Amino acid sequence: MHRPHPAEAEVADELAAVRPALLSRYAAELPGARAAVLTRLWRALAHEPLPWITGRDPGPEGLTLRLRDGRRLHGPAADPYATAAYVTAVRLDSVAYDHPARLMTDLAVPHCVGFAAELGHSVASLALSRADQAPRTKDPQEWPAADWEWEQRVVDGHPYHPGCRSRPGFSVAEQLAYGPEHRPRVELGMLPVRVDECLVTGVWPDNMRDGERLLLPVHPWQAAHVLKRTCEERLTAHPLMSLRTLALSGGPHVKTALSARLTSSVRDISRYSIALSATLSAFAQSLAARADGLLHVTRTLGAATAESADLAAVLRESPQTYASTARGERVMPVAALATTALPESPAWLADFTRLTLTVGLRLLELGVALEAHGQNLLVVLSATGAPLRLVYRDLADIRVSPARLARHGIPVPDLSGRIVTDDVTTLRRKLFGSLVAGALAGTAGSAPALGTALETAVRDLPRTPDLLALLEEPLPAKALTLMRMSPGTPGDQWARLPNPLRPQAR
Repeated sequence: MHRPHPAEAEVADELAAVRPALLSRYAAELPGARAAVLTRLWRALAHEPLPWITGRDPGPEGLTLRLRDGRRLHGPAADPYATAAYVTAVRLDSVAYDHPARLMTDLAVPHCVGFAAELGHSVASLALSRADQAPRTKDPQEWPAADWEWEQRVVDGHPYHPGCRSRPGFSVAEQLAYGPEHRPRVELGMLPVRVDECLVTGVWPDNMRDGERLLLPVHPWQAAHVLKRTCEERLTAHPLMSLRTLALSGGPHVKTALSARLTSSVRDISRYSIALSATLSAFAQSLAARADGLLHVTRTLGAATAESADLAAVLRESPQTYASTARGERVMPVAALATTALPESPAWLADFTRLTLTVGLRLLELGVALEAHGQNLLVVLSATGAPLRLVYRDLADIRVSPARLARHGIPVPDLSGRIVTDDVTTLRRKLFGSLVAGALAGTAGSAPALGTALETAVRDLPRTPDLLALLEEPLPAKALTLMRMSPGTPGDQWARLPNPLRPQAR
């Protein structure tokens, strides 16, 4: 207990060289970071279908997990929707563990070694992120003005992923230079590529052209570690929540290729997504018009790839476009709501839940399942903080049902590949897993708060088959730890969480 983990010591050594003033704060943040990651890991152990867990026995003193080899793992009762770090230690038989990486190592299950290394890195990086924060209140008078400032208030990363701050391949200096929570300005490179060597969709702006060449924005980490190129021309930008997407000063947002594993995925941009981007953008605009003014979708302005996922970029409208500064409106990612006092009001949370479900279920009925997690989904607030409208960005992982579209007389766009499906389970998982088990749960912060908000919000919603499934069935959520420990299994894997609308979940 409380022994420094090698990843923590490694970060401390690098920090001593590049930012020694943060060392003491970093050390002070380590216990909280361990608890935050351990809480996320315990949620996974308690609820995901991990093959080496054969039973789960709740009791008055918490939860006991039975392992395939006969050992027992004991910890507190697990709230699958909690965001506070409430797990400070668990016991494997008679041994107590306060560090998630050491616990994972000693579980000695298949693929634990690599995942344990990610957990150690996640703890150390989370402590570093927290150490580099100034005191901040939830007072609306101190709310940010720029959209990218809201993004940078999300310090802890994914609310439920144990690898919430895992950034393998990034040195401490690079985390400080590129991580949004560290509030840097990033100089994007502009790499010239001949137009006839690129796949381009939409309209590529004139200020990113040089005669017969396109100037493709390149993240400096990508340029140094993957492309191994230097770029003479540069653009100043502010990193957003996803790190690889940045707000250009006075301009649009740009998603860059970043061939590093962050949280779960390698962040490249496929030729497939570039090819579909213009079609999806136009389709989304027409679909948003059917949401009674409650939804905007940021337009994809242009997308280009130099025939490689390692060199590509997508330009999108800023969500700020859809908030009226004259009326005092603000737009923020749903993930940033927890940095305000708004979710602490049950009435506000119910109104927000009603808004998101109204839009999400309406589009699902029409034939589109949004991946509406706290990063992709934004909310426009009135001057008094009331939730008015939603803004959605990044269409790369939505799902589109041709059968549902046709049922409603909506022209089916020219799409192919993974985006297209009529499978009801897939469609519902996409929306419910991202919106309810993700954005709404992360905003509510607990099963009781989420259940109360849902109970109030659904009273006046149309009783569609999709809503009935949400009310009556277990709630799907990506099995994030199982996915990280199943390197031979591609695609999403799923857990079935207790329905927050049922008493036993609350």
